[in-house]
Amino acid sequence: MSEASDLRIFRIFLEEGFVSVIGKGNKERVVPLGEMAARAVSEYLGVRPQSASPQFDDILFLNRFGKKLSRVALFSMVKKQAMLAGIHKEISPHTFRHSFATHLIENGADLRVVQEMLGHESILTTEIYTHIDSSTWQRAVLEHHPRK
Repeated sequence: MSEASDLRIFRIFLEEGFVSVIGKGNKERVVPLGEMAARAVSEYLGVRPQSASPQFDDILFLNRFGKKLSRVALFSMVKKQAMLAGIHKEISPHTFRHSFATHLIENGADLRVVQEMLGHESILTTEIYTHIDSSTWQRAVLEHHPRK
């Protein structure tokens, strides 16, 4: 959540469909921004609160007082929306990362690309991080393993 709460407007490329994110160790990585998300960000920018001071001018997510949303406040908002959507599972920022990576892998994304987006040093971290459910790997084996 801290990556989202620290997100700066100049790092969002709506037309190009990506966001430049600064993660752990001050490392920069590029994350795709889907059409719906880009539209939501664009609409939010139209109603974004006025910044309370110059230090918050370029911060994307501001609270009603014009200050940077804390990661706790942002996460509380996400949990509330999950509850309203009928999601009863306990969620966390890690849940989002895990789901994102798993969906990419299950839909054919290259593991190295996922590694880069998640900012993992080692491909082993990405492999461990992304589980593939048994039905997915069974289907892959049946589709790609030579049979006689």
